[in-house]
Parts: sequence; C-alpha cells; structure tokens
Amino acid sequence: MAFDLIIRGGTVYDGTGAAARVADVAINDGLIADVGKIDGRGRREINADGAMVTPGFVDIHTHYDGLATWSSRLQPSSHHGVTTVVMGNCGVGFAPVRPRDQDRLIELMEGIEDIPGTALHEGLPWAWESFPDYLDYLSARSFDMDIGAQFPHAALRVYVMGERGANREPATAADIAEMRRLTTEAIAAGALGFSTSRTLNHRSVNGEPTPSLTAARDELLGIAAGIRDARRGVIELISDFKDLDQEFELVRAMLLESGAPMTISLADGINPQGWRPLLAMIDGANADGLAVKGQVAPRAIGIMLGLTATLNPFIRYPHFDEIRDLPLAEKVARLQDPEFRARLLSSPSELKTLQKRFVDWERIWVLGDPPDYEPTPDASIAALAASEGRPPEQYALDAMLRKGGREMLYTPFANYRDNNLDCCREMILARNTVMGLGDGGAHVGTICDASFITTLLTHWGRDRTRGERIDLATLVKAQTQDTAAAVGLKDRGVLMPGLRADVNVIDFERLGVRAPEMVRDLPADGARLEQKADGYLATIVSGEVTYRHGEATEALPGRLIR
Repeated sequence: MAFDLIIRGGTVYDGTGAAARVADVAINDGLIADVGKIDGRGRREINADGAMVTPGFVDIHTHYDGLATWSSRLQPSSHHGVTTVVMGNCGVGFAPVRPRDQDRLIELMEGIEDIPGTALHEGLPWAWESFPDYLDYLSARSFDMDIGAQFPHAALRVYVMGERGANREPATAADIAEMRRLTTEAIAAGALGFSTSRTLNHRSVNGEPTPSLTAARDELLGIAAGIRDARRGVIELISDFKDLDQEFELVRAMLLESGAPMTISLADGINPQGWRPLLAMIDGANADGLAVKGQVAPRAIGIMLGLTATLNPFIRYPHFDEIRDLPLAEKVARLQDPEFRARLLSSPSELKTLQKRFVDWERIWVLGDPPDYEPTPDASIAALAASEGRPPEQYALDAMLRKGGREMLYTPFANYRDNNLDCCREMILARNTVMGLGDGGAHVGTICDASFITTLLTHWGRDRTRGERIDLATLVKAQTQDTAAAVGLKDRGVLMPGLRADVNVIDFERLGVRAPEMVRDLPADGARLEQKADGYLATIVSGEVTYRHGEATEALPGRLIR
C-alpha cells in the first residue's frame, strides 16, 4: 500500500504517556493511517532513525488574535514544534467590535499584552463586526498551524454596554441577556470557548483596568448560561484571587451553570495566598465532579531587559531619555562614552514598586546563549559584580553592551521565589494541571515564553542538574494529549490511526532553545522578540511538512478550528 508520507524508524512517544517504542508512522489524507512496522511505501518518506517522534504540540494559551489576521506564520510558536494554538485568552481580542470601539480594543491589547499599538493600527483589517464575522475572516486564511479562537469578555462587554462596559459599570438584566445570546452565537459559530480576566495586572495602555475586572456574579453566570445553551465550549480565567474563598466559590458557580471545563492561571508569586491553596481548591472541585485545571508553566515567567527590549534597568534614569530613541549603534556608542556613562549612572531613578524589580541586582541574571532558565544566586548581576569589586549598575550596563548591544538580562517575576524551579516540577506533575501560559504573540518586547515547550522537554527531560527530572513520555503527554483535551480537541494530540497527522520529528540530543533576539517584522516596522530552536528536524501539520530543520517550507496547511 502507498501512503502519502511515512516517518521511518523513529522512537515514538505517542502522546498517551506510554513508554517509547521504535515504530513507523504512516500518513494519508492528513490523518494518521498506521503506527507500527509498515511494509508499504510512502510517496514521501522521512528517515527518523535515532530521532524522537511525537504528536504536534498543542499550546492553549496564546495571543495571536491580531497577527493571525495579517500573517500566515505564527512565530515564535512555529519554531517550537507547535501545530495547534488557542488564542483569545485573558478576555482580550478584537471581536465583537463596533467601529467606534476599535481603538479601545487596540489600547487594551497594547496595554495588557504589550503588542505595539502602531502595528495593530496598521495591520488589523477590521473586516468584521460580530465574532462569527471574525471567524469567517480567519476561515479564509491559511497558516503554518491550526488556530482556535476563544470569545473574549472585554470585547463582549464593550460591544454590549459601550462606555458603561469599558468603565466597569454593573450590567443590567438586558445587558446580561444580550451577552448570553452573543456567547451562544459565538460558540455555535466555532469559538472554542469563553475567556475572562479578573486581575489588576491587566490594564490598557492608558492605565485603565480591563473592563471585565469587576464583572458581577449575575453577569458571569449569565455568560456561563450562554455556554450551556451552546452545549459545548470551555472557559479560561485569570484572577488575582485576593479573597480566595469568595472568588473560587464564583468559579464553582460558573462551572455548575455552564457545565463546561475551565482552566485557571496558576503560578507561584502571582496570587497573594500562593499557588498551593488555589491548587487545593482546584483538586477539591475535581473531587466533586467539576472539570477545572490550573494552567502552569515549565519555568519562571520572566522579563527580558536590554537595549533592544521595551525595558532595561536604566530606562527610568533621567539621562537615559537623551538616547532612548537613537538607533542601536548610536545608543551603544553613547553608553560607551565615559562622560555620558558617568552622567547616566550618577543619577539613579526614583522607581515605583514594580519598577524596582528592574534594579534588584540579586534577582537579575545575564540570560546567555543558550539561555539558562534556572540560574543560581552566585551567577546574579549582584554576585558577579561583587566578585569583580564593581558596582552592579556598571556590570549590568557592560553586560547589555555585549553582542553589539543585543545581550539580554533576565528577571523572573513568578515561579522563582526560591531561586529554583522546584515549584514548576510540582505543578507539572500535579493531577489537575495542564501546560500553558506561554503567551505566544504577546508581550513582544518584554517576554519570550512561547519557547516554554522546548524548555519543558529539554530542561525537565534531559538537562536539569539542580533537582529531579521528569520522564519524557509524561512530558510529551502533557503538551499533546493533555493540552488538546483541556480545550475539547479530541481529534489530535495522540499518534493514533484516524487522528490528525500533526507530528514532530526531533533530534533530542541537539534540541534546545536559542537566545531571544529582537526582530522588526510587524506592521509599521514594529519590533518583537523572536526565539528559535535547534533540533526540530521536521514539523508536520495535517500531513504536510511545514518546517525542516527549523526553516519554513512553502506549505501552509493550518486552518481555523471550528
């Protein structure tokens, strides 16, 4: 028998958590046809002898809502074996929208997700008003992976309530009825679910809290009823959980009203009570028959600091304004000039609480290439500067000037309280968690965590020296079958006959992330952090090879998931 494609002799991790086995994988018509010893021939064949073969990775927490309207390549995720992404997280997106509110939604996305407003203004075609219209627009496009969209609460609230919604005024009964109807309509049209944000960390570029921040119980339960009316769909939620008991009771009420599964952002250092009490409540809800999981990360959530990034330790120093807008080469030259350098460092900034993190030298590291995402205290800027008898400010400035001013510093703001990743290991292995929080497409000048997936495999499956590792079969399952199931996608995530032929062929010995770098390929010459990887021999979407050795092919088989 002839097959469209056969991947020969790889070490197959099928996504179920089963032990690896050497096998062939045959593909026909975009689906897995067989896994085992295959005697037939392929019209195309890939020799995977000595390589690792996995399902394509499913990333359920991204923000490609804008990028997908003008670009076919969803990078950096494409470089990390991702074959399916879910966008529309955290309650932000670009539909539904009335023409008068387009700028407001851009301001929200720019502030909450750090995507340049100029790029969004130039790139977004605004060829839609309703959410079904938005899905129709995306359905006509092709991508290097499949994409799924969620219905965002902030956009919904502004669409229904206008200025009242943006100002977080209480919704009326008529408002709630309309939100319920539109939620059902969106999910019936193909939205994977609904997302909302209840955290003060999410603010527009003007500093205004997200419209969904204080949405009342009756509003959230009305939307949950809309999900129930649609008879399918999932919920994604992020909250500060300041009053853990009260807020989680609302979570339970939404789960009961909707009948839908939910994921909740879970990380050490974000919620006041810590992550363990919240996870205990998640476990308790599951024990009671409710379907809710914590979305967790495989490493610290960290900020990139540098001369090419949005932020650096000196950006609030008074004299930095003199060079802020200069081209990089001129900026480097000025920072190497002894007179300017002395003037800059002699006038430290007065920083707000959050900004003080950027000069906490004991919690800032040189990221390096390859990056070290579990650095030790003795490698911090403070420790390295002390070892040379220098002020940490001088050491940090010199470090940023390396590589022509492109070196990045790194400061974790979650999951690194104890200067190690032990909490991440515990969260990864917890019964009721699922991998997420990578934010691909967002925070383009400050965070580059779309590479979480490669770190999950390399750090936890091979490289970790500061504690226990995790077996590869468990790690692959966590990023394939488990993530797909969390958003209701039962047609992918496992190498099994009849399921989608989304596959990675990986040279595991060479697998690793490169240092992030700033590129300018957004509309309006907008900049974003890009991070590539080594070791991905082939990424296959719906039976077509989309990337070979990390380089894109001409194939764009990815489509909107309805």
